[in-house]
Amino acid sequence: MKFDVKTDVGMKRIVNEDRVDVFVRPDGRILAVVADGMGGHKAGDVASEIAITEFEKYFAAYNPSIVKAKDWLTYTFQSINQTIAKHSAITPGCEGMGTTLIAGLFEGYRGIIAHVGDSRVYQASPNGIRQITRDHSFVNVLIDSGEITEEQAKTHPKKNVLMKAVGTEISIQPDFYEVEFQPNSYFLFCTDGLSNKLSEPFIHTILYSDQTIQEKGTVLVDEANLTGGEDNISLILLSNNDEEV
Repeated sequence: MKFDVKTDVGMKRIVNEDRVDVFVRPDGRILAVVADGMGGHKAGDVASEIAITEFEKYFAAYNPSIVKAKDWLTYTFQSINQTIAKHSAITPGCEGMGTTLIAGLFEGYRGIIAHVGDSRVYQASPNGIRQITRDHSFVNVLIDSGEITEEQAKTHPKKNVLMKAVGTEISIQPDFYEVEFQPNSYFLFCTDGLSNKLSEPFIHTILYSDQTIQEKGTVLVDEANLTGGEDNISLILLSNNDEEV
């Protein structure tokens, strides 16, 4: 498996509140983590940094022969939620901070994704691209109740309002998705600074262009900036294409 990691402050922000990383263990297991901090002046960057740092620590100590992947991810999300909430409660300037959080744990070509917030995971194959995760957003509540359509949600004034975030809840329960690599396929983990600016057909075109995986990641970030870049832009691109370099 090959991967690329990119993060960019964007064209309008001063602070990058996104944190993204990929961790690889000696046993071959891979963990991809994306966190988009929220709170602005209330230290969203602190919340996302805690999330990434804690996940790295827990991943190093993870014993898959004792704990199942889903149970481990649940425990880790809950522990990080408590750590961020405690830091928020005792640290001046950090009141109310939180973060979206996605973690994808892969063993070989199979993986399990845990998700809270509106950062996203897409899966792409030569036949097309689809969104794996479902945003924990106010507009999705309106869609589910039939009040608005998915097309209306794209321009709704409250499209960025979250219904669920790590660090702002007493307890947290992530959504889970079991996934598997298909031949010549990709997983794209990204913050909404990317997904709000680029269409799925455009992303698919870039992923299956004649470029290296690093060049594809760069193009996606650059294009998000060219279309406004109002938010921080971050991605992890995972590939099982043997022709990637």
